[in-house]
Amino acid sequence: MILSAFETYIKRLQEILEKIKNDQKEKIVRVSNLMAECISNDGIVHFFGSGHSILPVMDVFPRYGSFIGLNPLIDPRLMWFSATGPASAPGLLLVERKENYVADGFLRYQPIKSGDILVVYSHGGLNAAPIEAALYGKKVGTTVIAITSMTNQNISRPTHSSGKKLSDIADITIDNCVPPEDALIALEGRKEKVAAVSTIAAMAITMSLIAETAFILNNKGKELKIFVSPNVEGFGVDYNLKVFDEYQRVIRNHYD
Repeated sequence: MILSAFETYIKRLQEILEKIKNDQKEKIVRVSNLMAECISNDGIVHFFGSGHSILPVMDVFPRYGSFIGLNPLIDPRLMWFSATGPASAPGLLLVERKENYVADGFLRYQPIKSGDILVVYSHGGLNAAPIEAALYGKKVGTTVIAITSMTNQNISRPTHSSGKKLSDIADITIDNCVPPEDALIALEGRKEKVAAVSTIAAMAITMSLIAETAFILNNKGKELKIFVSPNVEGFGVDYNLKVFDEYQRVIRNHYD
């Protein structure tokens, strides 16, 4: 039976998710234990990405089902809001390749401390933005976790002046198990493929880390402050505003 394009995409996606579950299980559990230990010790787990790799960062917190201890590091200059207008994709492509911006222009003003964890997303793992985020994390004493395509890392040469790729810097690298071109579907007569998958893979890894970390913390008796959908009976806006008040307190204290 010949599969339609969307059926082929879903089949390939399922294969990638299965590969993540089987091949990256040990690393996901290991990182989850590190995250749980960090939060138990009043540390913060930070998340950084640029371009499309900012999407899993945005989904970390605030997000229904996420909790205090997780901190997205989002710089609007490292994402696009339109294709070619203000805050455009072409502009982003230039900024995220510019050296010395991420560390000196953004991360140095964030509440990142020794003992924290910094998760860095990048499918390619070569641009200045993720490289310098990882280097900054190592400089200030965080444990750096990379989520990237190891196939990409293995076939590509470093482009950053440090001579390093993301996986060279990270303490632990979780493979998103996505092919280098990211897109999955071939078109007849075309070299280029369509229908990307790295964002879905990164989201699946991220939520796996959040689930496992929460499971570990809860079993240790840690009282989690969880952002809950107001559609759940017994929860609502007032409850979630208290969660954000506590989140602000934790972040503010982390600057001290």
